Amino acid sequence: MRIFKFGGASVKDAEGIKNLVEVLNKVGYDDTLIVVSAMGKTTNALEKVLYNYFKETMALKSSVQEVKTFHNNVLIDLFKNDQHPIFKKIADLFADLDEFLSRNKSPDYNYVYDQVVGYGELISTSIISSYLNDIGLANTWIDVRDYIKTDSYHRNAKVDWKRTQDQITKNIDRNKLNITQGFLGSDINNFTTTLGREGSDYTAAIFAYVLNANSVTIWKDVPGVLNADPRHFDHAQLINKISYREAIELAFYGASVIHPKTLQPLQRKEIPLFVKSFNNPENDGTRVGKGIKIDPEIPCYIVKKDQVLISLSSLDFSYIVEGNISHIFSLLHQYKMKVDVIQNSAISFSVCVDNIYNNLDKLLQHLKAKFKVSCHENVSLYTIRHYNLNSIKQLEQDKTVLLKQLTPETVQIVTK
Repeated sequence: MRIFKFGGASVKDAEGIKNLVEVLNKVGYDDTLIVVSAMGKTTNALEKVLYNYFKETMALKSSVQEVKTFHNNVLIDLFKNDQHPIFKKIADLFADLDEFLSRNKSPDYNYVYDQVVGYGELISTSIISSYLNDIGLANTWIDVRDYIKTDSYHRNAKVDWKRTQDQITKNIDRNKLNITQGFLGSDINNFTTTLGREGSDYTAAIFAYVLNANSVTIWKDVPGVLNADPRHFDHAQLINKISYREAIELAFYGASVIHPKTLQPLQRKEIPLFVKSFNNPENDGTRVGKGIKIDPEIPCYIVKKDQVLISLSSLDFSYIVEGNISHIFSLLHQYKMKVDVIQNSAISFSVCVDNIYNNLDKLLQHLKAKFKVSCHENVSLYTIRHYNLNSIKQLEQDKTVLLKQLTPETVQIVTK
């Protein structure tokens, strides 16, 4: 069995969906499960809906209408008969969204986020499944929330592997073409949860692990895994082969082409991962597998924007050792900060974090009770794997370096 994952860029409009069909016809679709993200920038559009729901209620209706109009235009392009049942199905999904927004009483942004944003995947997969059935590619649409079970940590839920394995093993027909949603799960009360942004890759890996798949293929708008994001770096090159270990390192440091959680379940069962272009599906792309040396051996560049650099020093010149460090990390955990770099000396401690949950002010207030604190917001964190002196020199050019840390394989530089 094979698992295919198509991201939002691959199904951003009606032409993208038609191209998905071309990909399937070229590479085959027997014994395949397809995981699909929301279409195009739908997740961003639904995040705008959320913002208006909490902050700008007068603009809420129009922002919802934008999402409806976008998908209705896709339906019109794909289905010439406006009486086709898919029009009602999509209208019903939007009616469910409207009802939730009108009756919800919870002030918890993270809970509301998961209930609202998940409609992007439910709608995209419904449209694609219906279109494939119409043109003769018989398939079964499944609601991933019935299969991937999680805890209730909204926006970054943890998979309950036992319940998930039970649901998938008992209910997935491996002999059919199945289409489901990435990114989503559900908790013990059947409320929608999400696996973190870009979590559709992780969804594919979860199904692959449970179903003992032969491979996972992630279809992207790039030729494969590149040594740098072409949006931020010039002269990005294709990496032909890479090991699980190296890919996990790159993902940990923030490489966006593979979700950080994706590789762990694949590595455990040695399931190969392919990253390929949906524009050139017959090209080799990148293979990720066990014990593969990186090919070619070149520096790999990663950048994370909008980070926060916090520098602490003790008020009484006492050492920052185990007790203080334990206290600092308990606060970082309490305020849900994702730690990307740490650096400490005898009386100072610096940490670069991702303020995902907007708890920075609360964290700083708490830290100031015990430490002298300085904070730089909107900094950039650059990571180079397999660096050389020239790669560091080029990266630092015309930038103010706030922190720099080197290990034999990796250099991390925080810049303003």
